Amino acid sequence: MANGIGLAPIVGAFAAGLALESAHYRSFVARGERSLEDLIQPISSFLVPIFFVLMGTKTDLRSFAEPGVLGLAVVLTVVAITGKQICSWGVIGRGIDRPSVGIGMVPRSEVGLIFANVGLALSIGGKPILDQATFSAIVVMVILTTMATPPALKWSLRRARSDGP
Repeated sequence: MANGIGLAPIVGAFAAGLALESAHYRSFVARGERSLEDLIQPISSFLVPIFFVLMGTKTDLRSFAEPGVLGLAVVLTVVAITGKQICSWGVIGRGIDRPSVGIGMVPRSEVGLIFANVGLALSIGGKPILDQATFSAIVVMVILTTMATPPALKWSLRRARSDGP
């Protein structure tokens, strides 16, 4: 339905997830039946790696030799990390470790790849919205933010524990 009204399929998938919110099947779990997450896990463990393989095949490694691609990747990475840190300032509550919240928001790789893939497929006036070099820079940003987050979050949580009461 999302595609039919001109929205990205990820919007429809998100809406389906909202419709399947745990409150709707809590009584089944209370009776001892398996949760929706347990039921979906086998298919997601199969399909998620295929998604990432597909995104990897769409990356043209030759584009890394183009001037500016790696520089753009670094700029996108800095903006991604900085943007999440700025957003963490909006977390309301006492005693919240905002830097850790911001670091935890950094790796949003699958969504970034989905929208980059949509950008590869779209064109305006016969001209693609996203060229291969920009897509490759986004892929590098996704890799960097995904790999940097676990050690950064571990450091930040350790820091917060030692600074806490």
